[in-house]
Amino acid sequence: MMELDMTSPLLSSPSSYQPQTVLTVYDDQDYEPSNLQSSLPTTILHQNHNHGRTHNENGHHSSPNPYEFLRSGGFSVPASTTVDPFRNETPFISGIYEVIKIVLCLPIALARLVLFGASLVVGYMATKVALAGWRDKQNPMPKWRCRLMWVTRVCARFILFSFGYHWIRRKGKPAPREIAPVVVSNHVSYIEPIFYFYELFPTIVASESHDSIPFVGTIIRAMQVIYVNRFSPTSRKNAVNEIKRRASCNVFPRVLLFPEGTTTNGKALISFQLGAFIAGHPIQPIIVRYPHVHFDQSWGFISLPKLMFRMFTQFHNFMEVEYLPLIMPSDHQKQNAVRFAERTGRAMASALNVVQTSHSYGDLMLLMKAAQLQQDKPWSYMVEMARIESLYHISSLEAVDFLDKFLSMNPDPSGCVKPHDFLRVLQLKACTLSEEIFGFLDVEKNGSITFKQFLFGSAHVLKLPLFRQACELAFAECDTDGDNFCTKKELADVLRHTFRELDDDEVQGLFNLFDTDNDGRISRDDFFYCLRKNPLVIAIFSPRLLRKNLSKAGDKMLDDIV
Repeated sequence: MMELDMTSPLLSSPSSYQPQTVLTVYDDQDYEPSNLQSSLPTTILHQNHNHGRTHNENGHHSSPNPYEFLRSGGFSVPASTTVDPFRNETPFISGIYEVIKIVLCLPIALARLVLFGASLVVGYMATKVALAGWRDKQNPMPKWRCRLMWVTRVCARFILFSFGYHWIRRKGKPAPREIAPVVVSNHVSYIEPIFYFYELFPTIVASESHDSIPFVGTIIRAMQVIYVNRFSPTSRKNAVNEIKRRASCNVFPRVLLFPEGTTTNGKALISFQLGAFIAGHPIQPIIVRYPHVHFDQSWGFISLPKLMFRMFTQFHNFMEVEYLPLIMPSDHQKQNAVRFAERTGRAMASALNVVQTSHSYGDLMLLMKAAQLQQDKPWSYMVEMARIESLYHISSLEAVDFLDKFLSMNPDPSGCVKPHDFLRVLQLKACTLSEEIFGFLDVEKNGSITFKQFLFGSAHVLKLPLFRQACELAFAECDTDGDNFCTKKELADVLRHTFRELDDDEVQGLFNLFDTDNDGRISRDDFFYCLRKNPLVIAIFSPRLLRKNLSKAGDKMLDDIV
């Protein structure tokens, strides 16, 4: 994303006169519709919709900017990385050697499966005994119960043995809990949690969904797991507070986190979540490697049953665990979790000899969505979500919604959408303004857009400071009788300022787009919901807003603010 100089004006004036405007940006909680005219009208009246131009990444002039009335200076799309951190390199059985090895190992696999099942059952029963009658989950597990859990920990080692990890190479040693109350590790497979349970018996941070997994849910409850819902801000805040509480008290086990938030193929280190670093405690990073030639053990974009079968049918699976030196936060980093996380990430990436990327769990969601809808190249829809979250505060769930919209445009096998399908889905009539909207996204000027361009462009418009105010004004223009609803006729009257020849079917298409609850009229909530899901559509109201002289209506509000 192109950085703007905050000391220079966003728009240049064609004359020496610069209107003095007070621009107030409201939080969602404090925003009132009556405040919108104090910031938007004076701004948009001094702009010409047909003159603003965007620049592509090479700095060349491109098509007129249809969002200049929102004070958009255009946007750029970062180059995509060639690294796919979720791709398993051996998703299929290939080669004579692998086939012969699997055939030879089938009897061994059956014995391993029996050992796995027996170890799981014994460990589960021991855990049930250790947890029986224990109600005070806010305090550390009593020591006699911890001793019973050694049975489960030994069973965990047998489970690793059944998966082919007969020996595990270790380098370095875990630091005492008093020195390093928090440990972080890269996450490649479901094997690491089993190993750490056996080796360290830590408290872990895990998704709430893990509690319902048969056998596993009971065992991780004995680790006094800290549950978190990654999509709930309240849950994430509570988890951070609990991490702080347990890390600061030596009677609790050390806290283990996988800051990547999901498994990768181990060929890259993706962006870190900040939960481990907010408390500002010393951290010991641990890195895990799975050296291989014929079988990639990573739990990337591959099903769990297939991965388990391949593990059972190997002669031996290699695993290396390295305990890195402690990372002590500086006084500044105790106050800045982002810097602390970056420093830890660099140390781990250097030790692993891999690159760091801005991918996150959100990219895996996009990948799985594209694969579910049978796209030819599902990996091409990853956008390095951590970067876009940082720039525009777009959540992973919102990104998946935008992907749904993009995929309804019938992208070609390369993942690109042509203007015709773009306009069809957004119900836009082919005209100069529609071409400008498409050209705004087509930063490479090749006549098609990618999902990354569509997402960056939509997020850019959605997060412009004047976007919400423009939505308010647009709805006010449509609601001519002031009943907080917009009829089909009212919408058509406004749209004819944009589309001169708009037939009834085209009006109906746009009306259906805005009527999200299909009740035959557009409420205020319908209107805002539609524009949040389709922020690019706000441009169709710009001609009406630019023609409407609202400066007098805004004078009193400006005086009140000043």
